[in-house]
Amino acid sequence: MVNKSALVLFAHGARDPRWAAPFQRLQKMTQESRPDMTVELAFLELMTPSLPDLVAQLVRDGCQSVTVAPVFLGQGGHVQRDLPALAEQMRTTYPDLEFNIKNAVGEDETVLMAIRDYCLKLV
Repeated sequence: MVNKSALVLFAHGARDPRWAAPFQRLQKMTQESRPDMTVELAFLELMTPSLPDLVAQLVRDGCQSVTVAPVFLGQGGHVQRDLPALAEQMRTTYPDLEFNIKNAVGEDETVLMAIRDYCLKLV
C-alpha cells in the first residue's frame, strides 16, 4: 500500500526513453528525501505512466491526496490547458480524492536561481 499522500512529478514525455533520465533521477532524489510520502513520475504523452493511469493506481492503493508538480519550465499550453483538463477528469472520476496542482517548477524563483547559478558556472 502507498502512503495516504502522493506527490506526482508531471513531465511532458518524449519518444526517446533517454529523455526521462533526469526526471527519473529527480523522482528518486525526491522520494529519498521524503520517505513518508509516495513520490511518482507521470507523463503527458509519449511515455508511461500517464497521469490518469498513475492516479488510478494510487487510488486503488489507498492514496487519499495527490499533489501534482509540473516539472515544466513555464506555464505554457500544456500546463494551462492540458493539465487542468486532466485534473477535472481526475476530480470527476475520484470525487473523494484531494487533488492539487501546483505551478510549473520553472515559475519558482529558487528554481530559476539554481539554473542561473549553473549557467554562470559554465563560463
